[in-house]
Amino acid sequence: MELAFLITLLAAGIRSGTAILFATIGEIFAERSGVLNLGIEGMMLMGAVSAYGVAFATGNPWLGLGVAVVVGGLMALLHGVVTISLRADQVVSGLALTFLGSGLSAVLGAPLVEVRTAPRLPVFPIPVLADLPIFGPIFFNHNVIVYVGLLMAPLAWWYIHRTRPGMELRAIGEYPAAADVLGINVNRQRYAYVVFGGMMAGLGGAALSLAITPLWIEDMTAGQGWIAVGLVIFASWDPLRAAFGAYLFGAIRRLPLDLQNLPFFLAYPQLGYFMNMLPYLFVILLMLISARSEMRRRIGAPAALGQPYVREERGA
Repeated sequence: MELAFLITLLAAGIRSGTAILFATIGEIFAERSGVLNLGIEGMMLMGAVSAYGVAFATGNPWLGLGVAVVVGGLMALLHGVVTISLRADQVVSGLALTFLGSGLSAVLGAPLVEVRTAPRLPVFPIPVLADLPIFGPIFFNHNVIVYVGLLMAPLAWWYIHRTRPGMELRAIGEYPAAADVLGINVNRQRYAYVVFGGMMAGLGGAALSLAITPLWIEDMTAGQGWIAVGLVIFASWDPLRAAFGAYLFGAIRRLPLDLQNLPFFLAYPQLGYFMNMLPYLFVILLMLISARSEMRRRIGAPAALGQPYVREERGA
């Protein structure tokens, strides 16, 4: 009984944490380049509504997935223009994108709220592996998009720590002036990684509406974009730690649902609300801690995070 409960919980955690994982990995790349993007929530919402709407209109969930990635990338490009080229405040720009995505997705998604017939991404049990005891149902009996997430984290870690482009990424986030002297186009690379981060946020939104919770409702991300921002700090800008945090959050979100039939929880139903609140409190605590510059350096934040790069001032 306990083993079956644990297997179900872990499998649900991996499934539920996939959308957050995509958004978190995208934000890791953006922040390692030196650009803070607080617009993840809005990008995920726009990705979710565009994916679901296109899948419903065309009958093709893969096309919806592709559109969501493009929409997320375009919103991130807007953030890049404002913060990299115009050198506006990154926090303000990110918050504006969140408000934009939240409002626009609510308007565009209003006709889709009652729709339940949009095609979803397929579930694909991996032959042989899905039949393994314990590990099979936890890792190898999921929707296709979940497997993409399982592969994404180690690939992102390898790219950041074992490739030359990854070394350049870390350089422009730590000391962009030195990177510029070595011939690295700092602003161009920042644009690329900010757009990539937006594409990943759009992919996370599409994973929600086409696979994890296959429908559209207003504000369906329920703060998961903010969770992704907090997980970047929790993971110390490391994709493998981010995967652990995302899946852990997914399991914690699922836990109250699995415990609701136990006699103790039936007697104290308010405990379920309290458990749902804990991950968000954790994110608030992380944000407060990271607000102090000396703490940011201690936990491994990129030194140039949030600072626009002006080539003429590189000698300063």
